[in-house]
Amino acid sequence: MKLPTLRRQFFNPATIPEDLSAGLVLGIQSIPDGLATGLLALVNPVYGLYSYMTGVFIGAFFTSSVFISVQATSAMALIIASVPEVTEAASPNIPLFTLAVLTGVLMLAAGLFKLGRLVRFVPNSVMVGFVNAVALLIILGQLDNWTGYQSSGPNRLVRTFDLLLHLDQMHRPTLVIGILTIILILTLERTRLGALGMVVAIFFASLIVPFTGAENVALARYVADIPNSLPTPVLPSLSFVPALIIPALSLAFVGLVQGAGISASVPNPDGSTPDASGDFVGQGVAGIVAGLFQGMPVASSMSATSLVIAAGARSRLANIFAGIVIALSVVFFGRLVGAIAMPALAGLLIVIGCRTFKFSQMTSVWKTGLTQQIVMLLTFIACLLMPLQYAVLLGVGLAVLLYVIQQSNRVQVVAWRVEPGQYPLEVEPPKEVPSGQVTILVPYGSLFFAAAPVFKEQLPTVTENSRHAVVILRLRSETDLGSTFLGVLTRYGEALRSQESLLMLVGVAPSVRRQLERTGMLRSLGRENVFLSNSLVGHGLEEAVDAAEAWIAARSVPIDRSSS
Repeated sequence: MKLPTLRRQFFNPATIPEDLSAGLVLGIQSIPDGLATGLLALVNPVYGLYSYMTGVFIGAFFTSSVFISVQATSAMALIIASVPEVTEAASPNIPLFTLAVLTGVLMLAAGLFKLGRLVRFVPNSVMVGFVNAVALLIILGQLDNWTGYQSSGPNRLVRTFDLLLHLDQMHRPTLVIGILTIILILTLERTRLGALGMVVAIFFASLIVPFTGAENVALARYVADIPNSLPTPVLPSLSFVPALIIPALSLAFVGLVQGAGISASVPNPDGSTPDASGDFVGQGVAGIVAGLFQGMPVASSMSATSLVIAAGARSRLANIFAGIVIALSVVFFGRLVGAIAMPALAGLLIVIGCRTFKFSQMTSVWKTGLTQQIVMLLTFIACLLMPLQYAVLLGVGLAVLLYVIQQSNRVQVVAWRVEPGQYPLEVEPPKEVPSGQVTILVPYGSLFFAAAPVFKEQLPTVTENSRHAVVILRLRSETDLGSTFLGVLTRYGEALRSQESLLMLVGVAPSVRRQLERTGMLRSLGRENVFLSNSLVGHGLEEAVDAAEAWIAARSVPIDRSSS
């Protein structure tokens, strides 16, 4: 690659100062954030830090978006926390690294197969229920570290009730540090420090612990060793893949949805919209590298992306430099990082959880109707009560079910009344097929398998009086007909033939005609009764009407061109 091209792709010499400044802000802010994400996932916090370091650095080279920041996210951390193979593993956490690589492979495959467009099928009600449940779980999951009381119970809701029943057993110094951290974050972020106020708040609150003589306040180094070195490569183990495939699918789905949302909302410097599938590729490569270097699964982070843009990023160099800053901090300040107080990290996560909770979005979905309400509530409750990887898949299933229900209920059959020299007039279809008349039917909506019964109910009934009639069905917008719908047409055509009447198809695409040929339906209908679509809109319908009138006339039945 030539140098000018390399510059355009990864940095602009004119904006290097702005990019380095933005990368410094994101890198420093990512240190406590990475540790907190590892804590949220119930793994060694340093793994969260490693995933931030490798994700943001590698992702900058491969994503379609210039500004997108690839890191471990809170939603993904909660899924990881519900995977016992990972949370119960010894050090080094080979199952965690295997999960990261497996998730990265799935994301990479989604990008290479251009599956970014499939994310649009996930309804907003599912995502609102999921995101707000994650926000609540983030808050509830940190109450132990924030108060110093180790609650017990099968899930976070039960453990929260256990805490409320034992408020007298909270560790007061720990609670004070946690409360102080939240106050400092909210205060310092309003000053010139901006996003760095979060970092200052955490380190200041942690410094109070040794200076005040507070005892038994947990520090990061009590939970895990924070080394002054970069991670060494570790190979994943294929033996864990069967147990991790479902969590990996859930992580990939959540990561891809998060990434697609950022791709659509954050344009590149030239004004172009990033390709969602291209961003999937970048997330996948970053996830694989993160797993190989002792990191957690990663995905696009909206908060990190917003931060690096707000800090003045102008090119990919900002995220690249952020990864370098994290690496240098690990090497030179690893032991200092270990002195961060756990209630301070818990306070940070509680703030993040509160900001992630979007009550206005839930209210908006609630106003849209009963179906959306049920889907949102089921997703929300499932995330609170079930292991999150299964709740995510349940949400996907609800999304598919909702799509099928909506599409199947949108089918409407109308009749066209065609008069010479006039535009077609839409009218209600007759209840019964009228004898000796041409009835033109036009379906609106998707004619896939679930819609076939709805379509069938709207067809005029074939009775003993429906003799020597012709029903013309216009299918101009259809390029593929499922076997269920073809079965409906076959039975309707047979019912018409039993009364010496005909079914004609008009506006048939070549692909649909081939389907009719393969299934034998073309022969049963009669080739002369199937009219192909062409560039002249209405030409095929005119031919079909003329043929239908001639067929009826041949049977000496008075012709009526009305559709009712």
